[in-house]
Amino acid sequence: MATILKITQTNGDSGEYKITPAIQYAFEQHAGMGFFKAITELQRQSDIYWIAWKCLVTAGKDVLAFGEKFVATLEDVEVITEAPKG
Repeated sequence: MATILKITQTNGDSGEYKITPAIQYAFEQHAGMGFFKAITELQRQSDIYWIAWKCLVTAGKDVLAFGEKFVATLEDVEVITEAPKG
């Protein structure tokens, strides 16, 4: 099952980014907790915004350092869970 973030920025840029194992690992190192626990149980938007930031950085996008100024560049972040193919 793939998890994708649809990220829309205030400058009009929009795209879909897969949350890869490398991004999940980076999140766990950053947050000090498991990815799925954070997403399904705690459901903190700040975690979603950090993951959005990491997706953009990983994709080579030119973004601000993570923090309040970066979050202000986000218009919307939507979590999309795709059913397994097959």
